[in-house]
Amino acid sequence: MKRIGLIDIGSNTIRLVIFECSDETGLNELQNIKTPARLSQYLTEDKVMTEEGIEILSETLYSFKKVAMKFNVDELVPAATAAVRQSNNLNEIKEKVKTKTGLDIEVIPDEDEAFYGFFAATHTLNIQNGITVDIGGGSTEITHFENKKLMNAVSFPFGVVTLQKMFFEGKNHNDKNAIKKCEKYVKDQFESEKWIKNKELPIIGIGGSARNNARIHQSLHNYPIAGVHGYDMNKKGLEEVFDVLKKSDKNDLKDLDGLSRDRVDIIMPSSIVFNTLFEVVDATEFSFSRKGLREGLVMTILKEDFSKAFNKDNVATDALKYLANEYNINPSNGRQRVKLAETLLNKVMEINDITISESDKSLFKDAAYLYYLGSFIDADSSSQHTYYIIANSSINGLSHKERVKLALLASFKNKTLLKFYAKETNWFKTNEIDQIQKLGGLIKFAHALNVSNTDCVDSLTLTESKDEYVLEVQYVTDPIAEQYQSERQKKHIEKLLPKKLNIKFTQD
Repeated sequence: MKRIGLIDIGSNTIRLVIFECSDETGLNELQNIKTPARLSQYLTEDKVMTEEGIEILSETLYSFKKVAMKFNVDELVPAATAAVRQSNNLNEIKEKVKTKTGLDIEVIPDEDEAFYGFFAATHTLNIQNGITVDIGGGSTEITHFENKKLMNAVSFPFGVVTLQKMFFEGKNHNDKNAIKKCEKYVKDQFESEKWIKNKELPIIGIGGSARNNARIHQSLHNYPIAGVHGYDMNKKGLEEVFDVLKKSDKNDLKDLDGLSRDRVDIIMPSSIVFNTLFEVVDATEFSFSRKGLREGLVMTILKEDFSKAFNKDNVATDALKYLANEYNINPSNGRQRVKLAETLLNKVMEINDITISESDKSLFKDAAYLYYLGSFIDADSSSQHTYYIIANSSINGLSHKERVKLALLASFKNKTLLKFYAKETNWFKTNEIDQIQKLGGLIKFAHALNVSNTDCVDSLTLTESKDEYVLEVQYVTDPIAEQYQSERQKKHIEKLLPKKLNIKFTQD
């Protein structure tokens, strides 16, 4: 296990994030605090950071260093981006910070900043080909990747703070002329890089500005589950947020759900950037990554020590493994449920006309492994806790709809509760609910065949006789609890068979 404290010295905010990493749990965030330092405001026209700016930076780093020490970090990395990188008195800044805090600032080159955002997004989302955009206070990084391999990258010398100063200073955030000029400037900048145009790929938004745009859209639609990682919007959704910002006055923005108060004056430039980029790329959708520069930088620092923790081709599988470990799922018991559930599914599919997609089959097996993980909190309400935990956890590699479907399967108790949970989102049609009920019932029955957690069942055989189907359960150790529970739960299998089910336990 290793702990790293990363101080992200941005042009708009300075943020301390403390990460902990292990082979069992992957990368986890232990602490996340920020201050809106707005360092780019302390750059003169000659790109020299003023004494006041250096003092604010030094004081913030000193405070964050004391917090990091309380968490016993193994390494503390102060990483600076555009505002410090663009300063012509960079050496002076580094020397004064070193004197006052004892910290050596690591300045991230613009091409590396783009790479770290790409690295984090491709290692935490299941998108093979796309465009990433990370707009900070003083720069905007864009990358293009294919099969999760970086193809192109660029850093533009403008961000939300610089755009605000260039076009909106002394004006309202929704000044029509300022918006028009900003849109033209941004579009010209993007079109100067030929590889960005007409890519017809999904765009992945990274960073605080993207997160705020997503949260505003979620609040406009009373979005029922937590998190923006993996959240998707179409062109209409982006335009909807843009229209709300244009129609709102400054006081309205302060009370706009989803918008952080320290971003009220800079949210409009970010919306312009995202909408303009969508148009230039001719994008298919706009997705959001909760993971960006900070995570990408930390992952690259840790990947030598924890090589198995960061596999871009195994994103969802790794994320679910870490979730299972967090809630103390016994690996042997989890694999036993998967084996039994998959065996039952295959046998039922041979008899009945049930079709299931490969993605749904994968979710089915994952749900069997994670079944009733909420019992870690309380056994009597394990179904409710299981649904809430999975539906509202940020699970890398899964879309939000996939996440909720997994939650419905892994928490299945009965038809009534299933419909109650599903009503929260209203994302599933009647035929989808019916299939989730069937698959959830199979998982529940598989759980009954290992309710003692002793892995006593060795194999299953399903045969047809004149009046019934016979499920022969071969066991290796005493299955007294399994015999009782399987009889109670066999109704879930009988719903998928044209005849009654007779369960016979035989010793292997």
